Amino acid sequence: MNTAAPKKRVAILISGRGSNMMSLVQAACAPDYPAEIVAVLSNRPKATGLIWARDQGIETISLDHQGFESRVCFDQALHEALEAVGAEIVACAGFMRLMTPKLVKRWHNRMVNIHPSLLPAFKGLNTHDRVLAAGVRITGCTVHVVRPEMDTGPILGQAAVPVFNSDTTEVLAERVLTAEHRLYPQILSLFAAERYDINQEVAHFKEDCADGSILLSPKV
Repeated sequence: MNTAAPKKRVAILISGRGSNMMSLVQAACAPDYPAEIVAVLSNRPKATGLIWARDQGIETISLDHQGFESRVCFDQALHEALEAVGAEIVACAGFMRLMTPKLVKRWHNRMVNIHPSLLPAFKGLNTHDRVLAAGVRITGCTVHVVRPEMDTGPILGQAAVPVFNSDTTEVLAERVLTAEHRLYPQILSLFAAERYDINQEVAHFKEDCADGSILLSPKV
């Protein structure tokens, strides 16, 4: 008798080529992955990631934010689209839109995001430029639960990468992106399998996942 829990239905939000989206889709092809990707949505109709997702047989939805009167109207349409595909989890993967508090509240503890720094350091945009300007020796990426404030919320997992003297913005960005592609599928798997407890804005691993095995520092 098969007693495996049903796979969680995940919708992915993108704004561009969606390389993190691709890593999630590829990971979800594994039979034992606890999530299935049911749709990819974008606020930019010409996002190349939509073409890739469509070629994989995944439902794609385009909601051009420029066609809405306000951010509130766009977020309402986005919420309705997510509900229409039966999403249980929303994974932001390069989705370049600030969401209204109402939308975030509707998906409280069901929406995750990846950011290219070791949060809470270097929130916001132009992350790699600021990392290099600050002269830090270690940076990385963070998967976190979404909250109304930009790049805040319970941290689910992080990956660290070194910063070298010879790094340019582009070189560093590529190194961090490689780590993102490894980290995000791993953390989404744990999140979909409900292996976190979130209390007082801090995410803790449940007892059976507390061995530190998901710590990730990719080789360079």
